[in-house]
Amino acid sequence: GVDRGEEEETGASVQYKDGDIAAIMGFSGFGKKARTFDLDAIFEQTRRTAIERSQKALAGLTGVFSLRQQGISSDSDSDSDSDLVGPPVPPQLPAEGDEDDDDLVGPPLPPGYSGRMAEEEEEDDEEEDGMQDEDDDNPVRKIPDTHEITLQHGTKTVSALGLDPSGARLVTGGYDYDVKFWDFAGMDASLQAFRSLQPCECHQIKSLQYSITGDVILVVAGNAQAKVLDRDGFQVLECVKGDQYIVDMANTKGHTAMLNCGYWHPKIKEEFLTCSNDGTVRTWDLNSEKKHKAVFKPRSQQGKRVTPTCCTYSRDGKLIAAGCQDGTIQIWDRNLSVHTKFHCRQAHVPGTDTSCITFSYDGTTLASRGGDDTLKTWDIRNFKKPLNVASGLTNFFPMTDCSFSPDDQLLVTGTSVKKDEGNGKLVFFNRTSFQKVYEIEVANASAVRCLWHPKLNQIMVGTSNGLAKVYYDPVKSQRGAKLCVVKSKRKEKQAETLTQDYIITPHALPMFREARQRSTRKQLEKDRLDPVKSHKPEPPVSGPGRGGRVAAHGGTLSSFIVKNIALDKTDDSNPREAILRHAKEASEDPYWIAPAYAKYDGMRTHSLRLESQVEPESRANQIPNP
Repeated sequence: GVDRGEEEETGASVQYKDGDIAAIMGFSGFGKKARTFDLDAIFEQTRRTAIERSQKALAGLTGVFSLRQQGISSDSDSDSDSDLVGPPVPPQLPAEGDEDDDDLVGPPLPPGYSGRMAEEEEEDDEEEDGMQDEDDDNPVRKIPDTHEITLQHGTKTVSALGLDPSGARLVTGGYDYDVKFWDFAGMDASLQAFRSLQPCECHQIKSLQYSITGDVILVVAGNAQAKVLDRDGFQVLECVKGDQYIVDMANTKGHTAMLNCGYWHPKIKEEFLTCSNDGTVRTWDLNSEKKHKAVFKPRSQQGKRVTPTCCTYSRDGKLIAAGCQDGTIQIWDRNLSVHTKFHCRQAHVPGTDTSCITFSYDGTTLASRGGDDTLKTWDIRNFKKPLNVASGLTNFFPMTDCSFSPDDQLLVTGTSVKKDEGNGKLVFFNRTSFQKVYEIEVANASAVRCLWHPKLNQIMVGTSNGLAKVYYDPVKSQRGAKLCVVKSKRKEKQAETLTQDYIITPHALPMFREARQRSTRKQLEKDRLDPVKSHKPEPPVSGPGRGGRVAAHGGTLSSFIVKNIALDKTDDSNPREAILRHAKEASEDPYWIAPAYAKYDGMRTHSLRLESQVEPESRANQIPNP
């Protein structure tokens, strides 16, 4: 078992046998050389075996195919079917040679099927493919109008719509001063807003827009101070109001008159734009609320101040555009606020409010919606005359807007109607030819706001009767309204009382055993009899305060003193009872009253006596009047 060379090197003289080592170690096989494997040779052998097997399989298939072809060719010469391999050839199939047989692929043709019919079907398939390609090229087919949902904002005009960039939340504002938040993912089929607030008190909402990140909302109302809210409606920023007595608007820190419009910068998330009746367009920074960032002052041809009614940024954020009451559209470079870069003097009829201007997604075309019932498109590189004009689009509202489709091929706007005199419509125009290609009747009211979201491919419309409608297509649209229509309405929650969990411990000691839980109804009846639990909360105090409670309002010194000493100025007791409450005690024990009156009566008697003695003497000394 032990190698002799190793014994000589180590100097070991003891020789062990295999049996002894096996008995000691528990296993045998010492001295045998381990077998070695050549992995490369094994892999090569496996590869050759696989190649040989695949060649044999291919040779077998080739033989079967050759036999089948021999049987088909010999069928025309002899009537015997013994040589055929596979199913027989159908009689309707003409045998024109091996070349035609080689061209046939697939199962045999059915009886009565001719080559002409096959050609006709191929032509029909080609026509269908062509129509499908035409549908893909036709922008009207992409309008998502097959389904709609209606959100009830209120009863007055929905004058503002805003949708965040992801399309998860919609915010609506109206003439009723309310701003409502709608969450498509959180709504069910009842379509209820999850929050409603009045951020600008009693001012109509003019414009609402989410920033490019979707974390804040710009609120423009009828006052002079724009506000920025977060996603939950809490105020983040309120712009400062300027000094109304300064003539030069560049020297005021903010707007001094009613706002008309607002817009977020498309690239810088902290910057936004507002325009006002004070004749200025101002940019603001979200991080500095004490002063505007820059001032742009539109001017007429005579150099007089004009009022901007709408404003916007270009798609790249380098240009600022404003539509004015004198019918002009003025465009500035964002970094140069003195002179306009592009100026169109007669864009719309003077004296009408241009309600909206917007840039196309490619940034080369500007669309303007005028108060003169027109919709125009402009090439800002050639700003003297419009590219296209559409007239007869009634507009009664100063915020009727227009919007480009996500593929930039269509332009949509809303029309206004008088009350009970027809339906407001969404009108779609082809951007190139400017032909009216489609229209949607919205409601028995004017269509004021319209918003075509590019990510959702859904159209939001605000109407003059307090509705916000969402048009969508289950196939072409994404998320948005599709999320809430599939959810069933939640059941109304009944009045629930919070009861403490009852732990059953039957073998616990009496001191640790909980009282047995009673029914909720009995507990409510018991609580009703408890004067502490059933005590009605005190209503808020109005006026100066009463009963030791002081009203919350009032900042004068007297109100501060009253608040600290809790003075009660009112006395609800009966005055007669207050006077007579000590009458019985005084009659029984006249200690406090009788001595005082006795002393008083004595003094009065003495004084009367003195007067009676002095009176005759005074009469005798009197001198008669001559």
